[in-house]
Amino acid sequence: MLSVIVDIIVYIFLIIGIFFNLLAGLGLLRFPDVYTRLHAGTKCTTFGSIFLCGSVIILGLKMWYLGNTDGSVLVIHTAGALIAILITNPTGAHAIARAAHRSGVKPYGAVVDDLEGKPIRKSAREKKGVGK
Repeated sequence: MLSVIVDIIVYIFLIIGIFFNLLAGLGLLRFPDVYTRLHAGTKCTTFGSIFLCGSVIILGLKMWYLGNTDGSVLVIHTAGALIAILITNPTGAHAIARAAHRSGVKPYGAVVDDLEGKPIRKSAREKKGVGK
């Protein structure tokens, strides 16, 4: 009975994860500018990946509970991959959005840009005149 309930939870997590990853792909195709595409791509894939990795972790714990020692290895590797996704996905999106803003890419339909006209902070090397 416990095995059936765990399998149902795994399937539900898989469906939710696949749904959000498909939404991310749809957002990348449909949204008008780099900022909204980044938002769709990072938020939805991060959320979808949490559920997909969660389903693998639950399945690995079930395997471990039933006596298969490979389940613990599966859980550890999946948890490590999830931690990497949770750290790198938002960081990469921030770097891309910052580079787009610094290169002058305007958001589609933006009325107010609070960062426009603010001076870009110089690095320590530029302040000293090194590398010119």
